[in-house]
Amino acid sequence: MILLGCLLAFSIALAPRLVLILAWIFSDRWQVVWQNNFLLPLLGIIFLPFTTVMYMLAWSPAVAGGGNIEGWDWLWIILGLVLDIGKWGQMLTNRKEATAQVQRYYPSGAPRYGGTGGNAAAISTGQVPPSTSPTADDSATDQTAASTPPEVPDDDKPTN
Repeated sequence: MILLGCLLAFSIALAPRLVLILAWIFSDRWQVVWQNNFLLPLLGIIFLPFTTVMYMLAWSPAVAGGGNIEGWDWLWIILGLVLDIGKWGQMLTNRKEATAQVQRYYPSGAPRYGGTGGNAAAISTGQVPPSTSPTADDSATDQTAASTPPEVPDDDKPTN
């Protein structure tokens, strides 16, 4: 039984959305917890999967009808909310870091390829090699300047 609990915890940590979808399809508890509500659990799967899983695990049937979450059960739901907020915060941090990396690699802007043009600035600064089929915007620029290496001073030339 401990192995089954560990397997459940590992699968929830690895893929909470998959676990929720499988619970929706195969579990009788889903209908009891959500009382045939469709929108709230769907939003939970999309935006707050850990909180939704913790709610389903912490929910217990009440004596007088509906469900109860009381006492220390709220701690598990708050833990799920903290995990979801941390996940969303990490996603935003990763997006900002990726944008910063691109701006460091291409300080004048990322080169664009295709029919929209925009290669002239990247080619003239030596960021990318010249295109084999220049667009109309690139045909007016001097592409030999980017492909020709700069002149080497006489004191740096190798001697034979």
